[in-house]
Amino acid sequence: MPSLPPPVRPESESPDFAAQFTAQFTAQFTAQYAVQLEKAIEIAVNAHRGQRDKSGAAYILHVLRVLLDSNDPIVMQAAVLHDIVEDTTVKPGDLIQAGIHPESIKAIELLTRQTQDSDPLQYADYIVRIKSNAIAKSVKLSDLRDNYRLDRVALRSDQTDEDVERIQKYVLSYQFLTDQMDLQEYHNRMSRLG
Repeated sequence: MPSLPPPVRPESESPDFAAQFTAQFTAQFTAQYAVQLEKAIEIAVNAHRGQRDKSGAAYILHVLRVLLDSNDPIVMQAAVLHDIVEDTTVKPGDLIQAGIHPESIKAIELLTRQTQDSDPLQYADYIVRIKSNAIAKSVKLSDLRDNYRLDRVALRSDQTDEDVERIQKYVLSYQFLTDQMDLQEYHNRMSRLG
């Protein structure tokens, strides 16, 4: 039986076309996220200007470290802006107008604590809400890792008990978010703090 010649592809379906289309689409896709990420960084730098962390370092360094813990552009936007609504005058509507990705904004809203109450159970409820959103969870895990880094932890002589409780809260929350403990154990252990 004679073999059939290979099918003739229209030029628009050639392997080179597919590779070119993929490269062009990827470049446009990446460019869009690059613009959003640059805008997010600009907003963070301007909004956190002059703020200091508990050890006196420029606060912007914290959000940049959290950003650098990811390579996903949507997570990176949420990371660099994770404290923006809570700690500055920037509101979610400002982020929408700036063109920040909607999924990043949703995560930022989840990451924004509605109250600064020191009650560990209120903090636990906040963490439980975050766990339901993959972007917010990823950012919070990076945030917690950075918050309890040994070279960054503040143990102030006049607030040692408060600082130790904060670190315990961070470690328990990290363990819950990484499924090292269930919700009941998390709530039980958080209720013993404070």
